[in-house]
Amino acid sequence: MMKNAFNINEYIDGILSSNITYVSKAITLVESTKHEHQEQAQQIINAIIKHSGSSFRLGITGVPGVGKSTFIESFGLEVINRGHKLAVLAIDPSSQLSKGSILGDKTRMEQLSIHPKAFIRPSPSSGSLGGVARKTKESIIICEAAGYDYVFIETVGVGQSETAVHQLTDFFLLLMLAGAGDELQGIKRGIMEMADGMVITKADGTNTDKAKMARGEYARALHLFPPTESNWIPEVLTCSSTENKGIKEVYDMIDKYKRHTIANHFFETKRANQTKQWLHQTINDTLIERFYANPIIKEEILKIEKQLEQNLINPYQAAMDLFKKMT
Repeated sequence: MMKNAFNINEYIDGILSSNITYVSKAITLVESTKHEHQEQAQQIINAIIKHSGSSFRLGITGVPGVGKSTFIESFGLEVINRGHKLAVLAIDPSSQLSKGSILGDKTRMEQLSIHPKAFIRPSPSSGSLGGVARKTKESIIICEAAGYDYVFIETVGVGQSETAVHQLTDFFLLLMLAGAGDELQGIKRGIMEMADGMVITKADGTNTDKAKMARGEYARALHLFPPTESNWIPEVLTCSSTENKGIKEVYDMIDKYKRHTIANHFFETKRANQTKQWLHQTINDTLIERFYANPIIKEEILKIEKQLEQNLINPYQAAMDLFKKMT
């Protein structure tokens, strides 16, 4: 049982009145694996979903060491100064062994974490695809219903599975370092094809010229990719989060993208497609959960695994036999 639990109406009223306590506890319900908490969470989501959808959702990813948290603090303050309320959903990596996570983003965003117009929520990725917490979509809805009109999703790092973030957000921002080395080229290409914009960070001091050179190289590389569905040409900028240089330009780039995609109706089309993807992903997740939770399947899998060890059965045939037991 969660401490200081509220009834459903208290949660709904608290979220709609932008009470940060209710917002935090509602997200805790969403992230819980307990059946009773999930039932409460879905009641809350059903009641507030009509109040969501009005924010701008920004996905932020980048190579380790690129300075995501520092950038988010600097850029987040810029967003607030432009008259917005900001929610940051910072997805922390979960250990594959202990399943624990550090959840230390608040300590790295000292100014933003205490700002009255900002809400920062670190959440464990729990090993889910792309480092995105499984319930991030529901968390976004809660934040939007609470009046946060800008939502950042900070992801674990860079990898092919970061498509999960791309499918949740309106703008996908890739942070890069100058001179990161050729060993990341394969990853860069895959992630660059999804990026709506790129920012070369740490463009200060002796690194300024390297950042400018990297900006030119990436800009040329982006022009080699096929045209985007939105007919938006991704831009590459440089910034220094510590010196607050180039941050306003990043905001202007994203705002220009927003106006461009609203004007050509891509924005609403993308949102609609994302909602459909959410439906199908939920169906897939639920089917997998129920399959492995079935006591008959649990027992049969143990038997099959022993047969596989002795090379007595074909894995494909074994899987088909298991599915038959579910019907």
